Amino acid sequence: MNIALLGYGTVGRGVDDIIRSRVPDVSVVRILELPDRLTDPRMTSNYDQIVSDQNIELVVECMGGIEPAHTFIAQALSAGKHVVTSNKAVVAAHFAEFAQLATANDVAFLIEAAVAGGIPWIASIEKVRRIDEVRSFSGIMNGTTNYIIDSMRREELDFDVALGRAQELGYAERDPSADIDGIDVANKTILSACVAFDVDCVRDLPVTGIRTLTKTDLNQFASHGLMVKLFGRGVCKDGSYAVAVEPVAITQYSLEAAVPSNFNLVSLEGFTVGPLKFYGQGAGSLPTGNAIVQDVIDVMRGRRQVYDFSRGLTYDPTLLTSDYVFRSSTMPVAADAWAPGMWLVRNRTATQARSLFERLQQEDPTAFMAALPKEG
Repeated sequence: MNIALLGYGTVGRGVDDIIRSRVPDVSVVRILELPDRLTDPRMTSNYDQIVSDQNIELVVECMGGIEPAHTFIAQALSAGKHVVTSNKAVVAAHFAEFAQLATANDVAFLIEAAVAGGIPWIASIEKVRRIDEVRSFSGIMNGTTNYIIDSMRREELDFDVALGRAQELGYAERDPSADIDGIDVANKTILSACVAFDVDCVRDLPVTGIRTLTKTDLNQFASHGLMVKLFGRGVCKDGSYAVAVEPVAITQYSLEAAVPSNFNLVSLEGFTVGPLKFYGQGAGSLPTGNAIVQDVIDVMRGRRQVYDFSRGLTYDPTLLTSDYVFRSSTMPVAADAWAPGMWLVRNRTATQARSLFERLQQEDPTAFMAALPKEG
């Protein structure tokens, strides 16, 4: 099979390396790059040379961002080419459109690498869905924030120091907002919900990151036997669903609390299969490249995943209701003292908690919040 790569950064090079060394039945014949980076005879800056080439059967998009990735993917699918992508942002924004184009043109559109790097998360959801309904999913979907939290806790580092180390190691971008503000996890949560619940997931979900987390916060939670992690979460029940991204305080003895460095751990619960957990590298050239190449091989073997968003679920934020701990200099609602400078607010939906958090930040920009695990 002849394929083309759109983008030749960390992920694109990983895909090329894996295919060249391990997949003799696939050839990377074209690579889209910027005009000043054409360092390989396969490279071109003209996308038309790729989309109009009938010898190219599949396009791998690993550019990132919304545009021109959206246009390129849509054109490839419309031209009857299979598409594999690692770009969670563009899929989260246009999943239904891409799924419709793939079905209309009888081609594959696969997204394994867009969530949880090298972990076979999307494929596992799809396999469970052949028998089960997925009741819920949750977990650590961003290696950068997990590295930061893990470093802060294990080495007693301040947030800025841990973030700086993540940037030095290449885990975090120069502008880390997408990671530390939960935007990356939000995109992955949307994709997980789309596949797990057969729904075109809402984009306006409550999203809270860890930008204001301090090592004192972590120590306070530890004194209650808890560890904070940034979670993407989704629940489906009785024809409704809800999703959220927020820090969650979990028991220190849970598997999620022990996840080190930049690793991910994501979980789902099915009706008959019960709880399943998936652990591994959530990012990086070779882990993400591996997930992409797995999708390429599946396409070569005839796989045509059909995404159906016609289930008609209603969005119901009450499905994600927890007690929350807020660290703030003020607390304008009824609350119990939980620790010095921290307040316990009971029985709030993730949407309500996010709204209260925004209100608190107007008075105290350093405020922090985390959901507590349900008792029992």
